[in-house]
Amino acid sequence: MVMERIVIVDENDNFIREEEKEKCHDHDGILHRGFLVTLFNKRGELLLAQRSEKKRLWPGYWDGTVASHVFKGEDYVQASKRRLEQEVGIIADTMRYLFKFHYKVNYENFGTEHEICAVMLVNNVEIDSLSPIEYEISAIKSINPQKLSNEISTNKNRYTPWLILAIEHMKNHQLI
Repeated sequence: MVMERIVIVDENDNFIREEEKEKCHDHDGILHRGFLVTLFNKRGELLLAQRSEKKRLWPGYWDGTVASHVFKGEDYVQASKRRLEQEVGIIADTMRYLFKFHYKVNYENFGTEHEICAVMLVNNVEIDSLSPIEYEISAIKSINPQKLSNEISTNKNRYTPWLILAIEHMKNHQLI
């Protein structure tokens, strides 16, 4: 099995080095670059992906369309486009960088996510068919952003921490 190596950064998102992905999530976590793609269909609904039960961190939780990590030589948009096509089979011609935030959250005794997370936006996508990777995604659903916001406020335990932070930020800046 090939170990993915992801970009390690400082607090200002400056490149430091590469490290094996799993090591970045051990113990207290190592700060690295991640991203969250928020893909909206033509009805204005956000496409959510339920994380596979085989995931080490937050298995079975609902997440944005795609969340992953940046490899050396990629920027946030390139990494997001690569992973969107790999995970769900969607090629995004246009993708917009919205913002990024820093967070650190432990998941039980299994590890920590410590990221600078860039949030990307893809709008008005015609979704004919999806081909999600089973070891990454167990289910997909579309949801109205306001309904999602209401669900998060009543039941945060079903959603990944980075999705919750991204949705709060998007609401505060009237992006949804």
